[in-house]
Amino acid sequence: MIEFIFEVFGELLLQAIGETLIQTGFRSLGEPFRRQPNPWLAAFGFVLFGTVLGGLSLLIFPNNFAAETWRIANLLITPILVGGLMMLIGAWRAKRGEPTLRIDKFSYGYLFALALGLVRYFFAN
Repeated sequence: MIEFIFEVFGELLLQAIGETLIQTGFRSLGEPFRRQPNPWLAAFGFVLFGTVLGGLSLLIFPNNFAAETWRIANLLITPILVGGLMMLIGAWRAKRGEPTLRIDKFSYGYLFALALGLVRYFFAN
């Protein structure tokens, strides 16, 4: 009887937690595109987008382009460079009077590139 109760409550808890995580994931995917985003959800959304793009890039380029030493340097330096580049693009757009995107900020561009780079670092051949 106790085993049945634990099984029912365990299943309920597992489904509730799983559904909450899925809902948070889907909300965070749309958060970068809202006018007044929750910065934490928007950051999580950009991490998810970077992870997905990193996975898709493995389908196109399954092999690494560099040796192990350079891969680590690339993982550390490239997200900083990409974040800076996105910040420059945002400044350029703002100077021209164009609307800026969330990814035009250093932090969001950095998180996106870091997530993509981590996927490629750990899963590329």
